Amino acid sequence: DIIQNPAFRWEMETKSGQPLSPCVEINGEILADVSGEEIEQYLVENGLVNASDAATDVPTNAPCASEQHGSPVDLRL
Repeated sequence: DIIQNPAFRWEMETKSGQPLSPCVEINGEILADVSGEEIEQYLVENGLVNASDAATDVPTNAPCASEQHGSPVDLRL
């Protein structure tokens, strides 16, 4: 959480060169101020995942509710 942890905010701003969030790093590539839909599009376009029409149990174009947050995931593709 970049709001509660200034070190996380500093890291995000240093890596991305900007203050907007969310900011996602995928294989060293920074995607700043993106939605889940934009992340999925990036992953599909770069051959990292296959496109899917499967329903999700969380919104991909809006923030999750606080109770939906789990621990951070370090995904290596």
